[in-house]
Amino acid sequence: MANHQKELKKKILVPASELPKIAKEQKIKESNDFKESVQWRIFRIMAEFVDGFEFLSDFGKAVTFFGSARTPVSDPYYKEARKLAKMLADENFAVFSGGGPGIMEAANQGAYESKKGDSVGLNIQLKYEQRVNDFVKKAMGFHYFFTRKVMLSYSAQAYVFFPGGFGTLDEFFEILTLIQTEKIPQYIPIICISREYWKPFLDWIEETTFQKNRFIDKEDISFYQLVDSAEEAFEIIKNTKLRDDIHY
Repeated sequence: MANHQKELKKKILVPASELPKIAKEQKIKESNDFKESVQWRIFRIMAEFVDGFEFLSDFGKAVTFFGSARTPVSDPYYKEARKLAKMLADENFAVFSGGGPGIMEAANQGAYESKKGDSVGLNIQLKYEQRVNDFVKKAMGFHYFFTRKVMLSYSAQAYVFFPGGFGTLDEFFEILTLIQTEKIPQYIPIICISREYWKPFLDWIEETTFQKNRFIDKEDISFYQLVDSAEEAFEIIKNTKLRDDIHY
């Protein structure tokens, strides 16, 4: 049994780049028909998780940035994200982003301009390729959104949300749910930057989902904090601690 498990690990724990070779050896073909390609997909998903966790193990304290990919360089939100990222990197935080344009680029640029912390991009491979911004020092690409989302949330000791669209809101609610259900420790802060953008939305959560319908508990609206500036966010993050639930 021990030898069988060792052989199984050899087949599963492989870099994603070797998957086509593995698939060929196992006579597994990639197909549009899910039933025909399910084994190949399982290999690919496992490889992404294994490679991702190995990649993350190189970093200590870290903060993940979220926000719109459509934010231009001239936008005040871009400038504030860049400023906060540099402040954090100067304190030896690794700055994580999705590796693309907009707020992601701003975060990586700020970290890149520091001489200390790492600028990290966890990119998604799309049919029409999403470029990796020029300020990422260390990067990993993912085929599946769900594996990438796990990596963006896994080791951060704070989450920063700048204004954004569906993708940003998706990440916000997913991480909020994970904290609510204690899959992520409840001491890890979610920081929303810009009262102008976030307050109407957070008011709706409090007034409609909590006060009117009681779909959430009062405690749930305490899991996020609303600020207006990089300085306010930095004051919260600098006092956070390394996560105690990470076991690589």
